[in-house]
Amino acid sequence: MKRKTKGTQMDKRKVQDLELQTLRRGLVLAPLAGVGLGALGLRSAQAAAPQVVYLTPGLDLPFWRTLGQGVQQYVEARGHGFQVLDSRNSDALQLQNAQAALAKGVAGLVLSPTSSKSAVDVLDLASKARVPVVVADIGTNGGDYVSYVKSDNYKGAYGVGEALAQVMKERGWQGEPYAMCTIALDRKNGQDRTNGFRDAMRDAGFGKELALRQMKTYSTEETYGFVKDLLTQHPRLRGLFVEVDQPTLGALQAIRELKRSNDLLLGSFDGIPEFVDLLRRKALVAVGMQQPLLMGSQAAEALLASRSAASQPAKQILVPVLIATNQNIDQWLPVAKKTVFGSDVK
Repeated sequence: MKRKTKGTQMDKRKVQDLELQTLRRGLVLAPLAGVGLGALGLRSAQAAAPQVVYLTPGLDLPFWRTLGQGVQQYVEARGHGFQVLDSRNSDALQLQNAQAALAKGVAGLVLSPTSSKSAVDVLDLASKARVPVVVADIGTNGGDYVSYVKSDNYKGAYGVGEALAQVMKERGWQGEPYAMCTIALDRKNGQDRTNGFRDAMRDAGFGKELALRQMKTYSTEETYGFVKDLLTQHPRLRGLFVEVDQPTLGALQAIRELKRSNDLLLGSFDGIPEFVDLLRRKALVAVGMQQPLLMGSQAAEALLASRSAASQPAKQILVPVLIATNQNIDQWLPVAKKTVFGSDVK
């Protein structure tokens, strides 16, 4: 009982600290009235200059939309125009978008690259144009940039692994196997999430990794197919980690259809509003929730600060990941509504 009380008090302190951090950053916490990134297409309704451009891998995922909202809210509140360009997970389209943005003489770029390798080409173009760039979430293999704003992906995934392993032990499944559906492993954040979860499972005594599948389209249909195949091939699979939010819904569909809900535990990463009820019902054991709105605002803050010789931002800015479970989701929810879900929350 004492441990539980102490843990609850620590969660409350973390919630309060993150709420203060959000307010101090000056975030506009309410969604923009009548404006969302999906509806924006390529341009913000606000015609202001100089413009900040956000290059995103794909607006089909809630995480990238919310990160873009964080950038948009911060720069528009300070008189800058905003534009978002969707690379649709294509390295070639990302490069075209970068060329188009740089040709307009923008104030700066916030770049969430399609891969860590492809980021270098964009950074080289921006360096030649003398345009500052902040890299957000997905890292880069090189190149010149102002700051790298990232979640603590390793620690967040390790926390999910710890929670999953604990419930597996409680079920009497000590040493039973697990599998992963990862994001692309040519991305720095994909490497960190995979290694974090794997290390947590190994440290807890679960060293049997049966399979790993890398996502390409990041769709519910793709992950549904992955998980259906995994469960068919490995009937004794006990734990599963899906490294991004929307595809997790496809994994859950496969688990339900194959009637494995009672003998397989699922952990996830990122966060969407649907996860709140899934955590409460224990359909999900744990979720490492990144805070994309906070990441976007901090990326924009670093970018604008770099334009002033008096204040240069840190080279790396680390944003904490919330480890949400059925035991603490209601405590985390006020923070999650502000910094995780963005305007996607109902």
